[in-house]
Parts: sequence; C-alpha cells; structure tokens
Amino acid sequence: MRTVPDVSAHFDEATNTISYIIKDPSSDCCAIVDSVLDINYAAGRISYDHANVLINEVKERGLTLDWIIETHVHADHLSAAPYIQAELGGKVGVGDKIMLVQETFGKIFNEGTEFQRDGSQFDALFKDGDRYKVGQMECFAIYTPGHTPACMAHVMGNATFTGDTLFMPDSGSARADFPGGDAGKLYDSIQKVLSLPDEMRLFMCHDYGPNDREIQWETTVAEQKQKNIHVGLGKTREEFIKFRTARDAQLDVPKLILPSLQVNMRAGELPSDPDGNLMLKVPVNAL
Repeated sequence: MRTVPDVSAHFDEATNTISYIIKDPSSDCCAIVDSVLDINYAAGRISYDHANVLINEVKERGLTLDWIIETHVHADHLSAAPYIQAELGGKVGVGDKIMLVQETFGKIFNEGTEFQRDGSQFDALFKDGDRYKVGQMECFAIYTPGHTPACMAHVMGNATFTGDTLFMPDSGSARADFPGGDAGKLYDSIQKVLSLPDEMRLFMCHDYGPNDREIQWETTVAEQKQKNIHVGLGKTREEFIKFRTARDAQLDVPKLILPSLQVNMRAGELPSDPDGNLMLKVPVNAL
C-alpha cells in the first residue's frame, strides 16, 4: 500500500472497456492491462486505433513495457496483446486456468489438434498468489473465478485491477452464466477482493454509465463494501446467487462473444484457415 503507481486509463466506447497503463513510481517501467483490438465485425475488418493510443503514450513518456496483462479471456472485446508486444516488447500474462477455457471453447469452435490447449500461446501463466515485478514495484495475482474459470485480479502497489469480478458500486458485478461461470464462486472471489485494505484503489475493466452518469472506473474497497448494489452491506452468498442467476437469465449474449473468445484464448492472435488466411468461425446453436 505504500507504493502508489501512476495509472492512466483509456476508455473504449465501442466495448465499454477500460484499458490501463500502470507505471512503477520508482522507474520508467510499466504494464498494460486489458488492451482492446478494434473490430468491425459486420465487415470483418480489424484496426488498431485503441491499441495505438496506448503504444503512443508509452513511447511519448519514454516508458519500458514489462507486462501485458489479461485479467481473463474476455467475451466482449478482442485483445491487442500481440500487436502491442510487437511494438513495445513485454511479456503477455494470464491466469493458469486458461487451459480450462481453451479446452471448453476449443470444442465449441471445433478447433483441430494444431490448437494447443496448454496455455503456451502466453508468456506467463499466473497461479493464485504468484508475484512478479513491474520495474521495482511488487505485484501479485489473485485467483477470482466465477465470471469465468480463469479470472485473475492483479494487485500493483495500492491499485488492484479487478477484471470483471466487480463493477462500479452502482453497477454491482458481472454475469456468471458463461461456460465455466459460477455465481457462488463469483461471490467468493468478490469477498477475496473486499478483504484487501479498505483504502486499496480498485480499477474496473468495464463501465456502462447506469442512469446516464459519466463513465467511471476507479473506486475503493471501502466504497464497494458500503455501496455495491449486489454485494455491499453484508449481502449473503445465497442472496447473491439468487439475484445473479435470475439476472443472468435476462441478459443477451455479448455482441462480440464469438470473435472475442476465438482470439483471446489465443493470446490475441487471430485464427487462420489451412491456407493462412485470417478466419473466424460462427458455430451455430453452440452457446
């Protein structure tokens, strides 16, 4: 908590995702968390506007990129990790339970034996409690399953990047109905995050501006404990499971779930056909 990193947030309006550049206060080293690759799905076109904003900021500030962190295999946006890595270097890391996601969706997308299901597409696979450094800043990963079976929160000094485990207090929490999701496990994971010091800064992966408020992404453990509409003020595990299950049954499938899963389980690489042409699949009635 004595280390206060500089956190630069970048909101992507198309996917309501917030990507972060986190700088070690004692060096010129940084990490990027949850980058976004732009896609026009209807036209089948990829572009790099959001990623270029991150790359340009890192270059302009004279920073060295140590890590490109994925908090989980996102179902609502594509990762730009390989593109950023090619420009800036750094290691791409994700939770070690990525193998569960690869196995599940490898079957759904009818991937062949050439698709490795061992997480080898990533440079680092984090286990619960694993420690690493951004420059001289001590960081560690917390296993937070529930939204997906491979979610991790990342603590960097007095800042924690929660992925989709939590939303802003007036938005509550993420869904838990994807394959491998579990509302009870999500509640338990939220309690892990809320066991951090009250003054810990929490940074969200998404915000949707409920009730027409401005987009926000930073809160604290204390604020979440008091005001989170899904888990705050001592709501029980049973209450959360009942609410989350009923709420998830009403939600639409994310618009970009099909391209996102295929790309993100490959650490941001696009799949290709046998001739090397970039190609996405649309499994019918599989989700």
